[in-house]
Amino acid sequence: MNTAENKRAIVVGIFILLAIVIFVAAVLTLGGQQKRFIQSISISTVFDDVEGLKPGNNVWFSGVKIGNVKEIKFYGTSQVQVIMDIEESSQKYIRQDAKAKISSESLIGNQIIEIMDGTQQAPPVVDGSMLQSVPSLNTDDIMKTLQENNENFVGITKNLEQITSQLVRGEGTIGALLADTTLADNFRSMVASLQQTSANTVRASNALTRFTSKLNTEDGLASELLTDTTVFNQLQASVAQLQQATTSATQMANNLQEASGKLNGQNSAVGVLLNDQEFANQLQSTMQNLKTGTEKLDQNMEALQHNFLLRGFFKKQDKRREEALEDSLEQLNK
Repeated sequence: MNTAENKRAIVVGIFILLAIVIFVAAVLTLGGQQKRFIQSISISTVFDDVEGLKPGNNVWFSGVKIGNVKEIKFYGTSQVQVIMDIEESSQKYIRQDAKAKISSESLIGNQIIEIMDGTQQAPPVVDGSMLQSVPSLNTDDIMKTLQENNENFVGITKNLEQITSQLVRGEGTIGALLADTTLADNFRSMVASLQQTSANTVRASNALTRFTSKLNTEDGLASELLTDTTVFNQLQASVAQLQQATTSATQMANNLQEASGKLNGQNSAVGVLLNDQEFANQLQSTMQNLKTGTEKLDQNMEALQHNFLLRGFFKKQDKRREEALEDSLEQLNK
């Protein structure tokens, strides 16, 4: 065998070796994906419709791939039994009362079987256990629901278009409100008033804050009134005295009113003097007569003093008064 044939044989051997390595790697990879080299148990479930599920599709539990669909076959009259191989390590997490449903890896992805629910009171599944199935929405039902939603959305869009058109034309109550410039001006005025009111409120709040800070200032009148008991007692005494003075003034006013009432009445002498005009005239006439009588009496006395029969008597009286006056002066001088 020459050198060229040896080279060719070596190259062929290398290619064959590489092909064997690739084949083994592929088998190991596919076997790992299909869980062929992992210890597993078989469980099953029955569906009315498998919705395109195929052998080899994945089995999921709580979002984790735990096995594959092993076989699909008819069961009973019109149902389909699905046999699944699941990892033995996940057996203790799946309970006898768990449920299985057909789902999808994505919106247009492969069909999968999803195992869910199950209670801790139920025992774990064993080889040959059958799970209860749960019907799932198929693609046709989803598309039908989407079609109905699209039709409803189109109707809503048309209604919105009609409403907005009416609003733009100023039709209806809301349209009139939007198109009425007077209402807009009133609204602006109201907003301006609200802003002014807010500003006044802020100023009042600031003034109140300053006032309260003054109240809290030490040695101030308000602080002493609020905290100093002596000032409070003095103020309380002053208020009591003021109240007493007010009571006295009220009583005095009542007495004056009563006295004025008596003065205005005719049952008292003063009232008669003040109010009875006839009595006043009589009194005036009497006083005039007394004055006249007194003047005449003085004249008579003067005439008697000049009478020679009584002249000596009056001289003796004058002499006695002079002596009494001299004795009084002497006593005063002593």
